[in-house]
Amino acid sequence: MISTELKTTIQGAYTRFLEAKSLKPRYGQRLMIAEIAKVLGDIDTDDEGRRSGDPAIVAVEAGTGTGKTVAYSLAAIPTAKAAGKRLVIATATVALQEQIVYKDLPDLMRNSGLNFSFALAKGRGRYMCLSKLDMLLQEGHAQTATAQLFEEEGFKIEVDEASQKLFTSMIEKLAGNKWDGDRDSWSTALEDADWARLTTDHSQCTNRHCPNFGQCAFYKAREGMGKVDVIVTNHDMVLADLALGGGAVLPDPRDTIYVFDEGHHLPDKAIGHFAHYTRLRSTADWLETTAKNLTKLLAQHPLPGDLGKLIEQVPELAREIKTQQQFMFTACEQVADFKPGEDVEGRERPRHRFVGGVIPEHMREMGVELKKGFARLTDLFTRLTELLKEGMDGEVNIGIASNQAEEWYPLFGSLLSRSSGNWELWVAFTAEDPEDNPPMARWLTLAESGSLFDIEVNASPILAAEMLRRNLWNVAYGALVTSATLTALGTFDRFRMRAGLPKKAVTAVVPSPFHHADAGVLRVPDLKADPRDAPAHTAAIIRDLPQLVEGSRGTLVLFSSRKQMQDVFDGLDRDWRKQVFIQGNLSKQETLNKHKARVDGGDSSVLFGLASFAEGVDLPGAYCEHVVIAKIPFSVPDDPVEAALAEWIEARGGNPFMEISVPDASLKLVQACGRLLRTEEDRGTITLLDRRLVTQRYGKAILNALPPFRREIS
Repeated sequence: MISTELKTTIQGAYTRFLEAKSLKPRYGQRLMIAEIAKVLGDIDTDDEGRRSGDPAIVAVEAGTGTGKTVAYSLAAIPTAKAAGKRLVIATATVALQEQIVYKDLPDLMRNSGLNFSFALAKGRGRYMCLSKLDMLLQEGHAQTATAQLFEEEGFKIEVDEASQKLFTSMIEKLAGNKWDGDRDSWSTALEDADWARLTTDHSQCTNRHCPNFGQCAFYKAREGMGKVDVIVTNHDMVLADLALGGGAVLPDPRDTIYVFDEGHHLPDKAIGHFAHYTRLRSTADWLETTAKNLTKLLAQHPLPGDLGKLIEQVPELAREIKTQQQFMFTACEQVADFKPGEDVEGRERPRHRFVGGVIPEHMREMGVELKKGFARLTDLFTRLTELLKEGMDGEVNIGIASNQAEEWYPLFGSLLSRSSGNWELWVAFTAEDPEDNPPMARWLTLAESGSLFDIEVNASPILAAEMLRRNLWNVAYGALVTSATLTALGTFDRFRMRAGLPKKAVTAVVPSPFHHADAGVLRVPDLKADPRDAPAHTAAIIRDLPQLVEGSRGTLVLFSSRKQMQDVFDGLDRDWRKQVFIQGNLSKQETLNKHKARVDGGDSSVLFGLASFAEGVDLPGAYCEHVVIAKIPFSVPDDPVEAALAEWIEARGGNPFMEISVPDASLKLVQACGRLLRTEEDRGTITLLDRRLVTQRYGKAILNALPPFRREIS
């Protein structure tokens, strides 16, 4: 049982919070606090304070407007403090992460009487590396011949005028304490290509040996994390930490209570974390360049001892692997029947998937040779980076000065990371799949590589359940998963399967404060066109859309495929098209800003978007009075991971359409409908242009899982 003392602390904090802000208690919020406190406040521990009973996991679905952050913070912060544990709150998006750190937690501290400290933990890639910035600003004057040998590795030093300006203003703002080196706090949007030149990864970072270590933005941010009660981070960071065994960057999982907000993303994020790919042609080019560069390096520097011996072995080995890569390229060309397909954002990616994850025996043998080659190469680069580390410490004479070792370390670190990435891919690509477990999905993708084409080799797990069970649920002191969409078709079955939730995990759905039946109407008109007949369905949307959305100031039209979105746009009357913003022409944020500006100016505005506009887009009030959904968002049938999962379910006597496609589509549809009501004052209409909702048996199940809007079905 949860102790009386903890119960009193939580109830007192909630009462104070409501009074300070003149708010009324929300039924759903109170329920959520109670569910979380019940599970996380009643954990059996051993003498060392570690959890001794079953995994303590609770999953809560709480609709928009519940006040999830307040609910879980009020329940979990006092619970973690009472147990002497740290609280890690992980989100799927930077936007929510920042809202929690800069708005929600300070607000809670001011108004609840709870006393706690918190910090934001981001990955190294969000911070600028001062050494890289210095190097870019010296425009290569101080650049030695060595780094220029490694231009391919991102050490290219050509700085155009615009970049020069940007980098100069960065160094000035850093010097004047007007910027902290965090990408997200830079005042304007930064291009990914510019930012990539400014940041580093752990394989290239010289850590305490770096002359800029004392001013390093990343380590400064990291310092603050050691002592705080609450760490706010993202799902990727937690998964990366768990992949390293847990407790490497974040606190030890056994001493941590986790909150996964936007938790419906966790299974996919986990799959992405253990997926691998390589490009054959570009890796062959990289191997050739590496061989040439290191041969040149040896010619320029007579290197005594182990350092020279190790480097000497690389060129020959790299060229051997390059030859094997070329054999593999030819084999892939012969085997592959590239079928056109779209990825989630609707980009064309022709793919060839190996049925059942089984690759032809002759390709498997080639893959095993590549695995062996990259294992040897990775071992050489590992030994080289370890030697250079010793050389930087200056304790061992490795034949070069410590400042030279410091300069070489990032170069060899980047070679090591690319080599080990290839080794991991070939391990996954050639592994024998255990009989009772889901197989790996394995496929080839046709990719562009300058004027030539390249072949991308991919291997990915199809379920993250086992990894999450082993590395997270069974190890953590306790965890909460929450989101507005965790159930599909009214049950947690789909999420339990994908996330590997333990049998005894507690699940709960708490009601949204919105009165859907008063606030909105759900229409299913008869377009006289079947969505399965794409040309006829598109023509019907072009014909009826202008009339359907008439009278709404802000309209969001959601499509499942980029092709249909573009075809509808092209088919509409030219004058009517002037009020449409279509996703993909500008950045997502700019598109939303222009849409809002037009509505603010008193004009009607229509947004055309794909999957990423159906979730996480916040358009309250007049910005979105009408959501039009072109069709039930069944996932793209050619997604290799989904296709492999469907195959596996079928092989075990299941029905993938009813077990995966329908629940997934239901979940996406609920998310899309969630764009309409963002505040309790919002009102509007949802129009679904897909009659299968009323004509098919599965359609009725999907329809009944939608929020309880008033219905008008023609």
